[in-house]
Amino acid sequence: MVKRRIAFTFLLIAFMLVGCNEINEPITAESKGFWNEYIVYPLSWLITYVADMFNSNYGLAIIIVTILIRLAILPLMIQQTKNAKAMQALQPELQKLREKYSSKDVQTQQKLQQETMLLFQKHGVNPLAGCFPLLIQMPILIGFYHAIMRTEEIARHNFLWFDLGEKDPFFILPLVAGVTTFIQQKMMMAGTAQQNPQMAMMLWLMPIMVVIFAINFPAALSLYWVVGNLFMIAQTYFIKGPDLKAAKNAGGTKK
Repeated sequence: MVKRRIAFTFLLIAFMLVGCNEINEPITAESKGFWNEYIVYPLSWLITYVADMFNSNYGLAIIIVTILIRLAILPLMIQQTKNAKAMQALQPELQKLREKYSSKDVQTQQKLQQETMLLFQKHGVNPLAGCFPLLIQMPILIGFYHAIMRTEEIARHNFLWFDLGEKDPFFILPLVAGVTTFIQQKMMMAGTAQQNPQMAMMLWLMPIMVVIFAINFPAALSLYWVVGNLFMIAQTYFIKGPDLKAAKNAGGTKK
């Protein structure tokens, strides 16, 4: 699950950067194309609608809509977590199969694949099920990013100490975004980062990347990242609470 989340994060950033040319085009009801008409504009409209409910407070609107979106995809995240736990439980048996069919010849590898699929079928586990929630989340989150960047009204308003359309002058939001990303990644990787050097590297690389992006983007996007991270921290705690405690206790025992 951790590897999939890392891949998802990189894909999310890549897709955002690919759409940078369109970022300069304001999103309106007249914007054409499936992406604009059915994803970006409805999210832009929702942000504006919520802002109007709170006296044109677009900062508060971004917070509320971010939470609403995270709540909407929460069932997908729960399903993804359950699938990841099931896959993790099968790892000892999968490792035995790899050792049993360690030869690299074609027939042996085919036999390994057959035995692996039989194992998945026996326990009712679909190895591809964890990818589906990510495919659903991606257009929603990227669309929300576009909605924030392309809704002109957002750039004209301020919230707390910063202008939503400008960079945070004190770099507070980028730093908070980086710290919350680190905490969220740490919780997701509980019990695995120590065993996998690549995971340990990503634990630090992702927050650094987020800080760099947040410093260079308008504060509205940084606000979205911070709120999203805080929600994910709470979500991870409630979904993976027992696992986090077990990992913590295991770490304390090793000491």
